[in-house]
Amino acid sequence: FFFYLQKREISNFDYLMYLNTLAGRSYNDYMQYPVFPWVLADYHSETLNLTNPHTFRDLSKPMGAQTVERKHKFIQRFSEVEKNLAAQCHYCTHYSSAIIVASYLVRMEPFTQTFCSLQGGSFDVADRMFHSVKSTWESASRDNMSDVRELIPEFFYLPEFLTNANHFELGCMQDGTVLGDVQLPPWADGDPHKFILLHRQALESDYVSAHLHHWIDLIFGHKQHGSAAVEAVNTYHPYFYGDKMDLNNIKDPLIKSTILGFISNFGQIPKQV
Repeated sequence: FFFYLQKREISNFDYLMYLNTLAGRSYNDYMQYPVFPWVLADYHSETLNLTNPHTFRDLSKPMGAQTVERKHKFIQRFSEVEKNLAAQCHYCTHYSSAIIVASYLVRMEPFTQTFCSLQGGSFDVADRMFHSVKSTWESASRDNMSDVRELIPEFFYLPEFLTNANHFELGCMQDGTVLGDVQLPPWADGDPHKFILLHRQALESDYVSAHLHHWIDLIFGHKQHGSAAVEAVNTYHPYFYGDKMDLNNIKDPLIKSTILGFISNFGQIPKQV
C-alpha cells in the first residue's frame, strides 16, 4: 500500500483508512473509531493557501506539542508525575474516544442518542459542545490542557454532520449564541460542502503527502510508545495501551472493571502496525 501511495496510485485518505483497519479501528466501535489527523492550522483566513507551509499543522508533533509553551507544560507534567497521577505520562486524556466521536457527530442520528447516553441522558453544557471548527482546533492544539483530540474520517467527506438538519435544541452559549450548524472557517464561506472539498484537498496536498508519515509514526508506528514516544512528547496513561495490558492476570475484579471503564470512557491507543 505504501508503494502505491508513493506512486500516487491511492489517496492519503484511502491509505489512512487502510492503516486504521490494520490497527483494529472500525466504524462499528466508537471506542476504537478510525482516527484522522488535523492537517490545517489556518481557520481564520478568507482564502486557503495550500502552497504555504504555515497553513498546515505540524504533523511531526502530537496535538499536545503544537505550541512550544504547551509542549513544555506536558514535559513538566511527565517529569514531575503529579500527585493525582498513578503513572508517568504526558497525557491523561486521549486523542480518540467514544465521547469525542459522538460529540463531532452529535447533529446526526444515531450519534445524537449515543452522545446523550454517554452524557447521562442529555446534551452537554452548550459551551463544551462541538460548535466551531476554529475553536475546537484552538482548544485541542493550544488552549485546553485536557484536550488533545484528533479528527475522524467524516471531516473529509461528509458535509451533513456540520449542519443541524434535525433542528436539535443544543442549547445556548454564555455569550448568547444559540447552537445550530457548526461554525466554519471564513475560507469555507459558510458552506459545509466547500469546507469538505477544501479540507479534502488539504489532506491530499503535496505538503501533507510529504509529511504524513511523521503523524503515522506517532499514532500507528514506532513513536507510539517506549523511549521514542517519550522523546516525541507522545506518551499516554498506561490504561490507554490496551494491547499492552494483560487483563487476564488481574485478579481483583474492581481493578479490572476500573481499567475497562477507563478505556471505554477515555480512548485506546491503536494497535501498532
